[in-house]
Amino acid sequence: MASLADISRRAGVSIATASRVLNGSSHPVSEATRGRVLAAADELGYRPSELARALVKRTSRIVGVIVGDIVDPYFAEIARGVEDVAAGVGHLTMVCNADRRPAAELAHLDVLRDYHAAGVVFAGSGYQHAAEEPALREAVAALQAGGSVVVALAARDLECPSVLVDNRAAARDAAEHLLSLGHRRIAFVEGPAGLHTSAHRLEGFEAAIAAAGAEGLRLPGGFEFEAGAAAAEALMADLPDAVLGVNDEVAIGVLTRLRASGIDVPGRISVAGIDDTRPARLVDLTSVSLPLHELGEVAARVVLEGAEGDVVLPHRLAARATTARRGSTR
Repeated sequence: MASLADISRRAGVSIATASRVLNGSSHPVSEATRGRVLAAADELGYRPSELARALVKRTSRIVGVIVGDIVDPYFAEIARGVEDVAAGVGHLTMVCNADRRPAAELAHLDVLRDYHAAGVVFAGSGYQHAAEEPALREAVAALQAGGSVVVALAARDLECPSVLVDNRAAARDAAEHLLSLGHRRIAFVEGPAGLHTSAHRLEGFEAAIAAAGAEGLRLPGGFEFEAGAAAAEALMADLPDAVLGVNDEVAIGVLTRLRASGIDVPGRISVAGIDDTRPARLVDLTSVSLPLHELGEVAARVVLEGAEGDVVLPHRLAARATTARRGSTR
């Protein structure tokens, strides 16, 4: 592969001049010199470094997507939505795993700022009163000042455009579906403590339960399969009519543990989740379908096309085989 030194020798110019021409620098270079450099690059099959161009132009064809957990299907579908749009205009999608740790998010923002990323998409929610929140706000402001577009896909205490779903309404609709089937004692397996999305989904669940005058149970959890399995174990001694998981991974953990114990789902107990990820569809789980791929697509268009942010995308209930009317098959 030809180097800048090869180009400079062929064109009869310095390496610095060859670099200025090939990386789009605004430094003045005569048209004759520019022509020799470009001709030499063409003859030698030279391809300029994208990173070098980014350093010169202070912008790159990179879109960073900061996810809470890289193996979570929720984030995989969002990242694919970003990628489908970004790749179509020659941009690279860089997925950054933060393990739902604000400190890790800060580290990713530093790298993306160094790379002069075209945009950064926060795919996951923020924490209430996080100690790192002021530093995150400063990092986002620095990115924006450098020309990067920052977009949030869940509730965050940041000054940036957002593309959201209504998590309160999603959980409320799931609970109302269970109530409509005659279930009066319903458990909710919560998400990570302090996370905005966890709090909003709990609020939606409790609003539906209170409006119906039903009994709601709360169990600590997380966003992982194992949290759902542990919650199911805790419920074994006194099963409720139904369980709503804060997300599909948790609901699938509940479903798997109940069925492994010989409990009939949905004959004895109904189980539902939120998100409608691919694994949910594979196990025929009732869930609230969120437009995950579309969230990523719209975020990418905000970054790359200047599309308008601050929108809320619709969701819908997807009733499947894990929920049934109370007493229908007992």
